[in-house]
Amino acid sequence: MSVPVFEEFEPAPDCGCPGCARHRRDLALGLPVRAGGHPAAHGARRALVLVTAAGAVLGGGGAGGIAAAVAPAAPVTPADAADATEAAQGSDTPQGGRAPLHGPPAAQGDGGPTPGAVPTTSQISTETLRRTTRTEIINRAKLWVAAQVPYSMEKYWSDGYRQDCSGYISMAWNLRSNEWTGSLDRFAVRIDRTELQPGDILLFHNPANPTRGSHVTIFGGWTDYTHTSYIAYEQTKPRTRKQATPLAYWENSNRYVAYRYKGLAGGDTGAGGGQTAPGGTAYPGGARFGPGANNAYVTRLGQMLVARGGKQFYAQGPGPRWGEADRRATQAFQRAQGWKGKEADGLPGPHTWRLLVSGEGRDIGGSSGSGGPSTDAKGFPGRGSFRPGQSNAYVEKLGKQLVKRGFGKHYLSGPGPRWTEADRRNVEAFQRAQGWRGAAADGYPGPETWRRLFR
Repeated sequence: MSVPVFEEFEPAPDCGCPGCARHRRDLALGLPVRAGGHPAAHGARRALVLVTAAGAVLGGGGAGGIAAAVAPAAPVTPADAADATEAAQGSDTPQGGRAPLHGPPAAQGDGGPTPGAVPTTSQISTETLRRTTRTEIINRAKLWVAAQVPYSMEKYWSDGYRQDCSGYISMAWNLRSNEWTGSLDRFAVRIDRTELQPGDILLFHNPANPTRGSHVTIFGGWTDYTHTSYIAYEQTKPRTRKQATPLAYWENSNRYVAYRYKGLAGGDTGAGGGQTAPGGTAYPGGARFGPGANNAYVTRLGQMLVARGGKQFYAQGPGPRWGEADRRATQAFQRAQGWKGKEADGLPGPHTWRLLVSGEGRDIGGSSGSGGPSTDAKGFPGRGSFRPGQSNAYVEKLGKQLVKRGFGKHYLSGPGPRWTEADRRNVEAFQRAQGWRGAAADGYPGPETWRRLFR
């Protein structure tokens, strides 16, 4: 028998539910009551279930007669079928609306938007935001991971933040209220995915139905050099978790947008394009450099390279527009560290940038930087010595030094001359102890890892 289909239920025009003025018809059928939907819609859905059940008892004719009495039949579209399948699989991602810390007063809301309401376009002034650092954001995110905070869009944790995905971001960013996926962008600037750094977020907001698919995660760093997956901190069912996640997420991956909190200490908001030197020392991302780049980070890079012996490459400048002089000076600095091939391509990566801003490593002329004597170019045999299948004295030397420094727990025997997963995991532990994350802590030793390990 065919299942009767009903027209959408139209709530009364004087309904006072938040958001009904704009999405009256959508909310009536699209949202459960707990997420801000109209109570009458719940009744309509119950009626549909009862009518369908009655049709099963009375036969096809009875069901059709009851359906006709309630509303004329409408065709079932492929989209309707897809929505039904998705709902049956439980892939919804519910999240609460805006609310003050510890939630709204008893029996009344705070007047903020509910899921389904049109997100405001007004932006939050940077001056009104609480200042924080990337380290503080990640440390706050780790608190909920350690506490295994259960997921809930109605409950609030002891720190005052709602226990859903957007409440988790509100907590990590230390916002003054609980926000939702439709308002978090007001506290941030949009960035390219190539610029992602720990503490940034990946946000997908579904304005047509925020409870279906909308989600947000905290970017914790790349898992490897391919930048195809990252460490995601997120609040999801059944509890807060930290795990490697495909970029940008398991579902709706191409619809997630990268954002950076505007209240980052040091002014590193990722806006770029200015003509004054950036105040922060964090690596701004590879997109800031290379052909066509024109921003203050290029100027700062050139100034640091000149200070490290690269003046010979600049006929004038340095300036904000990327040029061949910037590439050649960067390459000369990279080669001074003993790097070759893609590691010395003339485009600054996180390691190049960190050595420059910290004054570490070797100058272009060959002398060591202000960070003290460097052995980057002395003794490091090259990254090719530390790869699966390699067997040489350098691997064994590395392993013995890791054990000596207290990073040998993954060795069941040895260390020996053949590169193993135990070597990689021990190197990764040492790199993370330096505060490195993502591609900087992939378990494969580079010149800086070697220098710090043997200093």
